[in-house]
Amino acid sequence: MSPRMRDMVFAAASAAGLALAAAAPGAAQEFPSRPIEFVVPWGPGGGADQVARKLASLMEPKLKVSMPIVNVPGATGQTGLTKMLTAPPDGYSISVFIGDTFALQAGTPAPKWTMSEIVPLGVVIQQPSAFLVATNGKFNSWADVEKAGKTETIRVAMLGFGSADDLTINYYVKKKGLKFVAVPFSKPGERYSAILGGHADILYEQIGDVRNFVDNKQMKPVLVFADKRDENFKDVPTSVELGDKVTLPQFRSIMVRAGTDPKIIKALGDALAVAAKDPEYVKYLQEQYAASGSFVAADKARAFLDGELTAMKALAAQVGMTKAEAPAAPGETKKN
Repeated sequence: MSPRMRDMVFAAASAAGLALAAAAPGAAQEFPSRPIEFVVPWGPGGGADQVARKLASLMEPKLKVSMPIVNVPGATGQTGLTKMLTAPPDGYSISVFIGDTFALQAGTPAPKWTMSEIVPLGVVIQQPSAFLVATNGKFNSWADVEKAGKTETIRVAMLGFGSADDLTINYYVKKKGLKFVAVPFSKPGERYSAILGGHADILYEQIGDVRNFVDNKQMKPVLVFADKRDENFKDVPTSVELGDKVTLPQFRSIMVRAGTDPKIIKALGDALAVAAKDPEYVKYLQEQYAASGSFVAADKARAFLDGELTAMKALAAQVGMTKAEAPAAPGETKKN
C-alpha cells in the first residue's frame, strides 16, 4: 500500500471512530443539551406548583433549555420525590422539596427514602404558616377557636399525615387539649376551599398561598406561627406570644438526585441562584408574604435543613409522634 493510500485509510478510520464516539450513549455532552423535567410532588395551583413555574421561567434563559413542569401528587409529596429518585442521576430531573415532605423524617416510622439520596440546589422560599378561618364562618378570632375546641370537635384542613401541618395540629391536641381532628386534602384547591364549603372549620396554610381568598375577604388568619406579628396582619396574634413555641415555617427547596456529576449540580445551582435574585422573583416573594431572605444557596442549604429537622424532631417528640427523646428545653421548637 502506498504511503498516500495508507494516510487516506488512517484518516477515514479516525473519522469513523470519532463519529461512533459522538453517537455512543455515554458520550460526554455539554449540560444541558435537552429539556430538564421539573417535578412538583403536588397538584396544580398550589404553592409548590407556583414556585416551580416561576423559577422555571427564570432559569430557562440561563440554562437555554425548556423546563416542563410535571405534577405528581400523592403521599405527602413522596410520590413525586420517588419519580425524581428513580430517574437517572444526570441532572435532567429535579424536584420541589417542601417542609411537609421533610417532616416525615422526624416521625415514626421513617419514610423509605433518606436525605443521603438527594442533594439540595437551594432553599427558595420561607413563609410562616397560620390557622385561617372563613370570614363569614362561626369563628372570628383564635380565642373563639380555643373556646370551642375545648368542648367540640374542630375539623382542620391540612396537607397530609406526618407533615409539618400534622405535627402542629397534634401539638394543640396533646398539649393544649383542643379537640382538633386533622382532615387531609392532597389537592391544593380542595384544601384551600375546604373552610369555604363547610368541609372543614379551620385551615392550616401559608397566608401567601391563599392570598386571593384573603384579599377578597373570603378568609382570614386568626393565628400565625411566628415569633412576632406580621406587619400585614398586625391584629393577628402569634403562637409564641400566646406561649406556644411552635413556629415551624413552610419552606420549599429544589433537589436533584445524589450521584449527579458535581459540575451539573453546580450548573443547576448557579442558574437557581440567578433566578432567586431576579427582581421578578423578589416581587413574587413579597406577594407571598415570604421572608425577604428566603433564598439559601446550595453550599448552605444542607445546614439549613439540618436545623429544620432538629426543630421538627423536637416537636414530634413532644406530641408522641417519634421515638426520639425530647430536647433539653421542652417546648422550644425553633428560634428564628
